[in-house]
Amino acid sequence: MTATTTPVTATGPVVARRVPVSRAYRFELVKLVSQWRIRLVVLACWIAPALFVAGVSQQSTLPSDTLFGRWMLATGWAGPLVVLGFAGTWALPLLTSVVAGDVFASEDRLGTWRHLLVAVRSPRRIFLAKSLASLTVILLLVAGLAASSAAGGLVAVGNQPLVGLDGHLLAPGDAAGRVLLAWLCALAPTLALAAIGLLGSVALGRSSMGLLLPVLVALAMQVAQMLPLPVAVRLALPGYAFIAWNGLFTNPAQLTPLLIGVAVSLAWAALATALAYLLFVRRDFTNPAYDGSGRRAITVGVLPLAALTAVTVGAVAVATPSTGSGIEQGKVQKSLATVFAHLYRLQTEQLHRPAVTEDRLRTSAACTKSDGQAAQEGAGNDWRCVVSWHLPGVAVTGTAIYQLDITSDGRFVADGDGPKEVNGYFLVRTSTGDAPNPLWQFDGNVDLLDTH
Repeated sequence: MTATTTPVTATGPVVARRVPVSRAYRFELVKLVSQWRIRLVVLACWIAPALFVAGVSQQSTLPSDTLFGRWMLATGWAGPLVVLGFAGTWALPLLTSVVAGDVFASEDRLGTWRHLLVAVRSPRRIFLAKSLASLTVILLLVAGLAASSAAGGLVAVGNQPLVGLDGHLLAPGDAAGRVLLAWLCALAPTLALAAIGLLGSVALGRSSMGLLLPVLVALAMQVAQMLPLPVAVRLALPGYAFIAWNGLFTNPAQLTPLLIGVAVSLAWAALATALAYLLFVRRDFTNPAYDGSGRRAITVGVLPLAALTAVTVGAVAVATPSTGSGIEQGKVQKSLATVFAHLYRLQTEQLHRPAVTEDRLRTSAACTKSDGQAAQEGAGNDWRCVVSWHLPGVAVTGTAIYQLDITSDGRFVADGDGPKEVNGYFLVRTSTGDAPNPLWQFDGNVDLLDTH
């Protein structure tokens, strides 16, 4: 960077003072929110989720292929979880690209670095101010998505209990707390993608690849989660925290995968931000044709993140029993039996039959994959299960058949296959209106790290 001369007056030299970080931060924040696309995105995040949740909650056809989508007519707390699932897949990667992926590259395109350096007089303060400003906007966007979707669900449906992923009912207050905690946990991978956006914006200059980097990284992590990878590899990717919040909606909560996912995401966020800082303070601001750090972007940017992934994979593999898929026959049977027992009680209450507890039902499940012709573990839609239970005072053991579709992250959808009086499709009258039989189709979750 070119040297600047110190002005001299009749009374002596004038000492140039550096602009405080708080003042530079306010300046960068105003620059961000003055952009029409940022204003439009903020407006959309605070309005669109409420309209979507309220609109879907009034329809007869629900997004049952989405986690908690089948409960959007029953409680307003299902809506923000449906939006969270969509946001983790598409919205949040796009938002981090728009904000963090362009915060440094825009100065390269406009050629305003020299003016900014003259005003602030410190590359370090510029980096800190820009990073804090982009973080503030991203937090505002995430808060809008969460608050808007919750408001839309509560207004359209109401503050009703939520059915968890193990079939037990969560009281409205408990459901609200877990929904809030799920959104807070999703901040960790969002920060990781934002840090990757900062790194791309710094390293690639005015190139459009810096803007697309968070989206490409998020897409790569989603593809990886669909592959038959060991659990240790899944948990070592920052995107897993977008999935692991599911464990908050079981009893007891499946916290270990969530905590690991959050810790990995924060480690990625810290490392990517540090790498972006090192590249930024070492760049040549005197060259107007500067267009990224070239080879240094790979050696200083990509290699350390790859090394962090390798270290976390090894650490998770050593600390947890996670060398396989984590989806084992015993776990599937235990999870299915638990969900069925809770939902059987719910069905009993809705049909005004004599109440029965889970302990007295003594529910069990026997599951086979590929008719027993393959290894009895792993994801797939070829799981067939027979659930058995005992009603007090009834000598005959009840049985029901389910077809299970289990995804690689442990989530499964159970589809009733008879008898129709138990798990067939029929409507049940509830306090919020007619709803499908809760034992017909339902969601569940297998704890990939459960060793019991």
